[in-house]
Amino acid sequence: MAPQEHVLVFERKLLDELGPFQGLAFEVRPYLRAIFQPGALRFIPRGDAENNPDYKQLIPYVIMTCAGRYLSYIRGKRAGEARLAGNRSIGIGGHINPADEVPLFDSDFRRPYLAALEREIDEEVSLQADHSDRIVALLNDDSNEVGRVHLGIVHLWMLQSDSVTRKEQMITQMSFLALDRLRGLRDSMETWSRICLDALPEITARAQTALPADQLLGLP
Repeated sequence: MAPQEHVLVFERKLLDELGPFQGLAFEVRPYLRAIFQPGALRFIPRGDAENNPDYKQLIPYVIMTCAGRYLSYIRGKRAGEARLAGNRSIGIGGHINPADEVPLFDSDFRRPYLAALEREIDEEVSLQADHSDRIVALLNDDSNEVGRVHLGIVHLWMLQSDSVTRKEQMITQMSFLALDRLRGLRDSMETWSRICLDALPEITARAQTALPADQLLGLP
């Protein structure tokens, strides 16, 4: 029997205490400080997390941009989250697992979180471009069963070139598209991508003055 996947979660009540929201929250510092405080995050079996709205699975969600265009793709039938298969996306993200160099009994998940983000990107695409990484928002969507058990940390990666190719078979029709073109494809997008698409001008503007992701998380 294959070992059961474990994913990184925090209790939903923490979000309720901080101030619940629907869609994007751009004032990220209070939330990140609380989520990454010692003892707030832990691993539980993914099967339990997917069916229990008392927990939020923490998901890095990376939007890539270059020269005013944004990376977009369609999730194939082998997508890791089967409920999103066939939808267009403008974000790359995934669960954080103990395999991401996270000690099971460590209480500081800031650096492992960034390592998990890099691992997820490297699994799905080949990126041959220098880039900056900015955390620009948190994403919460309680309007559907997928969103109710996840919380996204939205990153904007600003690339020096569009040298990105797919690795994962689940990714199809990948290309950099202008904002107007993406808006014309909105109805085919997964919910998280629709939410981010509607705020892309603000996301991009905020990234210009945001701290690098590691500094925002308080890492030296």
